[in-house]
Parts: sequence; C-alpha cells; structure tokens
Amino acid sequence: MADEKISVAVAPAVPAAAPKHRDPLALIVRFQSLIGLVLVAIGGIIFSPRRHGEILFLNPDNIANIVRAVSETGIIAIGMTFVIITAGIDLSVGAVLGLSSVVTASMMISGGFGLIPTILAVLVMGIVFGTIQGTISTRFRLEPFIVTLAGLQAARGLALVVSGNQYINISYGDGPGLAPPVFAVLGERLFNNTVPVATLVFIVFAAIATVVLNTTRFGRYVFAVGGNERAARISGVPVSMVKISVYAITGFAAALAGIVHAGQFNFGSANDGMGYELTAIAAVVIGGTSLFGGAGSMVGTVAGTIMLGALANILQLNNITPAMQLLATAAIIVLAAVLQSLVRRREGLGR
Repeated sequence: MADEKISVAVAPAVPAAAPKHRDPLALIVRFQSLIGLVLVAIGGIIFSPRRHGEILFLNPDNIANIVRAVSETGIIAIGMTFVIITAGIDLSVGAVLGLSSVVTASMMISGGFGLIPTILAVLVMGIVFGTIQGTISTRFRLEPFIVTLAGLQAARGLALVVSGNQYINISYGDGPGLAPPVFAVLGERLFNNTVPVATLVFIVFAAIATVVLNTTRFGRYVFAVGGNERAARISGVPVSMVKISVYAITGFAAALAGIVHAGQFNFGSANDGMGYELTAIAAVVIGGTSLFGGAGSMVGTVAGTIMLGALANILQLNNITPAMQLLATAAIIVLAAVLQSLVRRREGLGR
C-alpha cells in the first residue's frame, strides 16, 4: 500500500509522464518561449528601421550584438533554471557576478595570478557562495528569497571591500600588473568576426546543462523535488543534497558570467550585474519553467533569453526609451506567470 501511494505521488514530477490529450493552453505555455521568439522576430522584421533597403534588425552585426548582449544573463538564467524547477529562487546572482568580476580583475592585476588559477579560484568561490546559501536555506528551513536577498547584500559588500569601491581596469601584457593577453579573447569574435566568444561560452554551458537536466539521475531528482518534495523524500531522493546542489550551480553560473563580463569589458566593478537577477528570472519564466516548480527546460530558457534580447534590440533600434523597454518586459513576465497559473488551475493543481 505504501509503495502504491509513493508511485501516485511521484508521477506528476516525472517530465515524461505527459497526459495523452493536452490542454491547448498547456501546449502554449510549454512552447511559449519559442512562440514568443518567433513573434518577436517577425515584429523585428516588420518594425525594423531600413538603411539603403537593408533591414537593420537582420544585419549580421546586429544579430551578433543581440546574442553577445544576452550571453551573461543567459549563463545566469541557465543556472537559475535548476533552482526555479525546485521551486526556489536566487536573488544574489547579479551581485555574485559583480564580485566575480572584481576578484577576477584583482587576482590578475594586483595579485599577479595566471589565467587558469584565477578562473578556477573564481569558479570555486561562486560554488562555495551558492552552497552556503543553499545550506542555510535547507538546514534552517528558511525561505530562499530571504537567504539569497541577504546573499545579494553580502556579495555586494565583499565586492566593495575587494575593489575599494573603484573600477579595476584590466590591461594586457607579460609584466607585473598586467593580465595574460589570452584573457582578452572573451571580448573577441570568431568565424570571420561574427560569433562572439561570450556567446560560445553561453551555448556550451547551455548544452551541458541540458544534458545534465534531461539525461542524468540528478536531473530527475531536480524535477522530483520541485514536483512533490515530500513524495520525493519518501521515495529516497536526497532532497537536501539536491536543493543545496542547485544553489551551488547558480553560484557557479554567476561566477562564470562574472569572468565573461570582466573579459568582455576589461574591468571589474562592484556595481556590475545590478538587475541581472531579475532579467535571468524573467528569461526562465518566459522560457516556460514553472515558478511553482516541477517543470521547465533549458531550451525554453535559451529561447526566453534571446527573446528578451531581441525585444530590447527592436525597441532600441526604434529609439524607444529604456522605461518603455522595462514596461514591455514586465508585461511579458506577468503574461507568462498568468498563463502558468491558469494551466495549474485547469489541471487541478491549485494556485
């Protein structure tokens, strides 16, 4: 009897167990990021300014600028997807990006560390920061919102201490006070100067995360914890380990984004990454990952990230003010959340 109850409880958390006759609204929510990306692309073509008959939105340089601009928030959004699938949230990622950019610049410029030691140290720092937040939230059963909000303040404070509230400029060369020239590759473009290196980092990280989420036991555990934590615990899923691990992943992602940021702009600043956490959360939600946990996809997150970048680009090309860009993004987020809520009500899952 106990086994039968467990089976019934865990089933909703397994992504493959989709109903035979899906609600059309549920299908829209499932593919909302791809649908939105197509609509934004069509809108971009229609409303894009022309120059000598050329559609500026489709200009290769403009497309490269879009994907480069979203690379950092996209990397963070990939990590955030793991957390939100478990019904958690991480507000510290933007501040961790700023801290990571400062530590990266400081280690190479002031500390004289080489490229590999610097990158490894910063990535480990991000993992440790995320692990501490996940442990505090899980161990003491505190809301992730509160814990990571405190983490945001802590990361900003540490960044200010490390940087002395000053920009740390990165200059390249072989002598003291200079960063290894190879680090500058993060700000370059490959393949006939068309594909930004930062975008390649984003794509590779997204591909690895997709494999982990969709094909590994850990990925199944992430969905199970978000779908029904109590049933997952009874079934033998190491719930605490999974919840701590997803915050370690977001810490790693934020640190990676901080390294990319420092390489792209050649400096580190404690104020870097402000608001990135909200953009990343928006990309994840628009990508179809449920704020209630138990459902989501990396492909959706990538599409949601690019969609937000394309939308911002279209508005910029038409000289729309930043305030209107924020309002448009807010409207899309609310629409995505409302659609998710409606689907849950139709499926009898409550709020």
